Amino acid sequence: MTSTRGRIAALLGAVAVVAGTTLATPAAATADTPATARPGGGITGQAPCPDAPEFTCGTLTVPLDHSGAVPGTLDLAVAVAGNTAAPKGDLLFLTGGPGQPGVPLMKRIAGKMAPVLKDYRLVMYDQRGTGARALQCPGLQEDMGSSDLAVPRKQSIADCAATLGPNARFYSTADTVADIDRLRGALGDRRLTLDGVSYGTLVAERYALAHPAHVARLVLDSVVPQQGYDPLDLAALPASARVLRAACQATGCTTDPAADLAATVRRYGNGAQVLDALTSYEFTDPNYGGVPEALHEAAAGQPEKLQTFIETVHRDDAAPAEALSQGLHAATVCADSRFPWGSTDTPVAGRAAALERTRQRLTAEQTWPYDAATATGLGSQLVCLDWPREQVPSIPSAHRRLPNVPVLLLGGDRDLSTPNEWLYQQAELAHDPQVVIVPGAAHSVQTRAADPAGRQAVYDFLLK
Repeated sequence: MTSTRGRIAALLGAVAVVAGTTLATPAAATADTPATARPGGGITGQAPCPDAPEFTCGTLTVPLDHSGAVPGTLDLAVAVAGNTAAPKGDLLFLTGGPGQPGVPLMKRIAGKMAPVLKDYRLVMYDQRGTGARALQCPGLQEDMGSSDLAVPRKQSIADCAATLGPNARFYSTADTVADIDRLRGALGDRRLTLDGVSYGTLVAERYALAHPAHVARLVLDSVVPQQGYDPLDLAALPASARVLRAACQATGCTTDPAADLAATVRRYGNGAQVLDALTSYEFTDPNYGGVPEALHEAAAGQPEKLQTFIETVHRDDAAPAEALSQGLHAATVCADSRFPWGSTDTPVAGRAAALERTRQRLTAEQTWPYDAATATGLGSQLVCLDWPREQVPSIPSAHRRLPNVPVLLLGGDRDLSTPNEWLYQQAELAHDPQVVIVPGAAHSVQTRAADPAGRQAVYDFLLK
């Protein structure tokens, strides 16, 4: 999902590595990419990337509305590394959010994937509404930064919805999946290998469900299950106890942070703010250093240290739309998700009452060490509570199996953004899945974990 100031700096870093290429050159024919791959086309302006001539950049033009009912097009930036003779074909790396671009991360990802780039040609692109062409909602961007859970002002939500207008419905995951199939054709591929991180795993899963014949293998890192995010976050709420206790044990703390968290939430009613801070802080420190002490003091009636922690993390979550577009994030989540009131096609007037009925039905077992008000008070849900009514795409059945291709699922045992409970849920829908949980790692195992075990598992899996 998202991060803090350090990861934003990494996100906006330069791009560079392998030798130049032509985007429309079909990947080499193998069992994974047959010689019958259709020729490429549709990518314009192909040239060395301005800040990284080792890569080729270009523009893929796609319909605003893939059904053709509404006219208009969107330009998506594409970057490709230089191995035109890659025997295993193209590896499309899908970033997270929703809201992160891909092209600015090319150098970072190429460095992490270097051991497989003799066999694969790395491809990255900016999802519609991200990067240099990000959807701009300044108020929402200021309120949420790179957080998924921060609670924005109602005016910021209203201003964003007004700015995006009725075309907001064309920024769903279904639209992104259709864009990827256009990209596949432009690259000349019969099949793609997809490596998704966080929201990128949802995109990869949905692509595999929509186009099973066009997928060679899947890497799913920090997994969102194919039915999408749970707006109530009922996996992350109890996972906080497991994660904090594991971190506490690893660092030798002498308190019970889960019990202290429960007491703090009961005392101050600040569960949504605490969960938001913990979810962002995992990117900085998977051991959650200092958090058990702050929670212990807050539970005893001294909340100052915890409040400072919450405010500091929120301040450090500041990010421009070009790094993570909150406008795109809102448009996608509101189009994709199913809420206690139904979908975004539900009349606005009845949504708050439905949410309140859900709060009253939630049990302590479902939400501990938080409370029901935490589950119904998260920013990712409240953004969509007043979002204008719009037609939304259908969501794949929660029990559709992925195509029978190799699937690797990666997770960190300290991840609250995409808790491992989601990973195991998705693994049940894969054929013979390979699961790797990296101890001491949090979100985005391939790019952020100190332990190299996850990256090595990816290399071994892709080079089989």
